Amino acid sequence: MMRTESDSWDLATSVGATATMVAAQRALAASGPEPLIDDPFAAPLVRAVGLDIYTRLVDGQIPVEDNSEFDPDRMARGMAVRTRFYDQYFLDATRGGIRQAVILAAGLDARAYRLPWPAGTVVYEVDMPEVIEFKTTTLRELGAEPTAERRTVAVDLRDDWPAALRQAGFDPQAPAAWSAEGLVVYLPADAQDALFDRISALSAAGSRLASEFVPDTGIFADPRWRAHHDKMAEIGFEVDFNDLVYHGDRSHIIDYLTRAGWDVGSRSVAQLHAENGFVYPDDDLAAAFADVTYLNAVRAG
Repeated sequence: MMRTESDSWDLATSVGATATMVAAQRALAASGPEPLIDDPFAAPLVRAVGLDIYTRLVDGQIPVEDNSEFDPDRMARGMAVRTRFYDQYFLDATRGGIRQAVILAAGLDARAYRLPWPAGTVVYEVDMPEVIEFKTTTLRELGAEPTAERRTVAVDLRDDWPAALRQAGFDPQAPAAWSAEGLVVYLPADAQDALFDRISALSAAGSRLASEFVPDTGIFADPRWRAHHDKMAEIGFEVDFNDLVYHGDRSHIIDYLTRAGWDVGSRSVAQLHAENGFVYPDDDLAAAFADVTYLNAVRAG
């Protein structure tokens, strides 16, 4: 279903289903005798959502031989690269003295429960009220306890989330570590700029920001991706990113943040694979996404 300005979703539909998909991929990366990441909550959260394809994925019930495009090991490595990037980012920021972490569009992210946060860290999770309630209730029923002070901010990012964040106790005079993981491509161009403007306005000197940058969302209409999507749809993976992302010209995030007073470092997805000891795949699908970039920025003084 194509996006509209005032659309809504839950964890089983539209953009919300991508959060469940990402959690299922994290569960793959966290499974097996030699897990690539530590996330004991991903699989039970996916099962609680109840989407059949992702439940079967985390339970190992999709035969690999049924589809030449289905490669769970590749899924696990790709998600491990992304998850390790954000995990290390938050650990570096908080070990460096930052005590406010803000996870925008938190979805089924369980970092507030699984990372070894330094004492005194407050983790703010910002997402739709229904998503926040579902995750909080599910993790409580699992007996999970946050490893930091977790404060939820139940608000649509299209609304005045900075006011809601401050009301939850966020201090804009103190440095913060922000993440916008798996978020930006689902925003229209003007909303992308507004997101980073709001983050900048709330960020004291020394604040940090991590995100991905997809230079051209046209890759989701690229024949190389479409061929992969169509084959995956045959076994039930029906999420079509081409319908969920916003296309068209948008600001170059690195340039935009630099002009706003951030010192921005970046690495390509291939570089991150290499840093993690993985070989970036050498095929058409990988080539289509080779320009995806991960950035880590610091607010200048």
